Amino acid sequence: MPLARSRAVAVVGVEGHLVEVEADLALGIPRLTLIGLPDASLHEARDRIRAAVVNSGEDWPNRRITLGLFPATLPKTGSGFDLAMAVAVLGAAAVVPGAALLGRVFIGELALDGRVREVRGVLPAVLRAVTAGIERVVVPTANAAEAALVPGALIEPVATLAGVLALLRGEQTPAVPVPPPARPASEDATRGDLADVAGQSRGRLAVEVAAAGGHHLYMQGPPGSGKTMLAERLPGLLPALTREASLEVTAVHSVAGVLPADCPMVTRPPFRSPHHSATPAALIGSGSAVVRPGLASQAHRGVLLLDEAPEFSRPALDALRQPLESGAIEVARARVVARFPARFQLVLAANPCPCSKARGPRGTGCECPSLVRRRYLARLSGPLLDRIDIQVALNAPSRAELRADAERCESSTAVAARVAQARRLASIRLAGTPWRANAEVPGPALRRHWPLPAKATALAERAFERGMLTARGLDRVLRLAWTLADLAGRPAPGPDQFGVALELRLPGWAA
Repeated sequence: MPLARSRAVAVVGVEGHLVEVEADLALGIPRLTLIGLPDASLHEARDRIRAAVVNSGEDWPNRRITLGLFPATLPKTGSGFDLAMAVAVLGAAAVVPGAALLGRVFIGELALDGRVREVRGVLPAVLRAVTAGIERVVVPTANAAEAALVPGALIEPVATLAGVLALLRGEQTPAVPVPPPARPASEDATRGDLADVAGQSRGRLAVEVAAAGGHHLYMQGPPGSGKTMLAERLPGLLPALTREASLEVTAVHSVAGVLPADCPMVTRPPFRSPHHSATPAALIGSGSAVVRPGLASQAHRGVLLLDEAPEFSRPALDALRQPLESGAIEVARARVVARFPARFQLVLAANPCPCSKARGPRGTGCECPSLVRRRYLARLSGPLLDRIDIQVALNAPSRAELRADAERCESSTAVAARVAQARRLASIRLAGTPWRANAEVPGPALRRHWPLPAKATALAERAFERGMLTARGLDRVLRLAWTLADLAGRPAPGPDQFGVALELRLPGWAA
């Protein structure tokens, strides 16, 4: 009985699962039967692979063909199985040697004329193949640079099905893909320099501390106070991604289909700023059979800015509460549960009232009743704000403040150097732990591994006793104090650092 096997990879979330494709040719009425929990796009593959084989100059087997995708309990979605199914059928028909299929993974979608089209999620698929001990991976030429990012993988790029058959027959050797270029760092420069934000020394300090410790940030102030400008300059202060983090971010962007073809390696922290009409599904991920990562996952290891935060729907805002703590998002559907990494920095920017008119002599005067103002800001729930480390209130600067501060504003380059040094000090302290930044360290772990004298924490304890801080808020102040100590080059935070941390956490704080 003619039988051949090939291998493919099913990507669920950002995790790959090895799939064995078996093709059996038997006597009977010519037809092709597909089994193994395939979705609609896979059922359509029956016509795609037949047309691709015929248009590549090969004869389609006039037999009863059964294609099985195993494990049968794993749902299979997408068109990335086309190539593996086509070579399995041709291997069973003895068009190519069956032994050549062993030791390879095949990824790609087939066009009707035999071209091999690019697909999403190639990076996590190749990672899974290499982890399973299969080094040779056949991918579309358009995905070759992305696949070459995986260490230890021997990538065989192909442009057509005919080229794949020639490769399996030993008639040609594919070209080695060129390592992809790094994403240029100049992208952060297009968002502006921190020196452009004059008259907001408090806001610049908040952004610097947020960058140094990976803290979440909430800024409230009237229009024109510089909230959006400060938030857009935060990614330029963050250090470049490590190799491990780059692979994580690139895998998410590959599955989401937002990875640029000419620059597949993401080396800078990503930045996402959705419109306030974004739904919970757009933020956390959506899909029925194929679940795609949302904007929160696409901002993994980067920044997620929600400008005009009270204008977002309450469900959309509260959907972010869980990933702020866990750093991951699980999207459950009837047939699949997809898990996406989501360790991002959340930045919220809000006006103090719906009319957005500044109070005081420089504005036209806000006429919103106090009840309207409270209801507007109450759209940001208490549990959500309690998870935001830094909360600052900004005022619109006067002309005198703009002039006085213009010459003292530091550039993003100077601030980024201090942030990088603070991150290095934190990484030395956190070496051997699962945490990378101060904002990720749980409060109990900070107190247990790095205890501080009562004199240093007295201010924070006093604020907690007054009811100004919750237990979670007290942990946030402790993290901020450690970040301020790293920025100052101190081995541990003291009363001064805790004082500044309380000012960044509690607007209007007074000891």
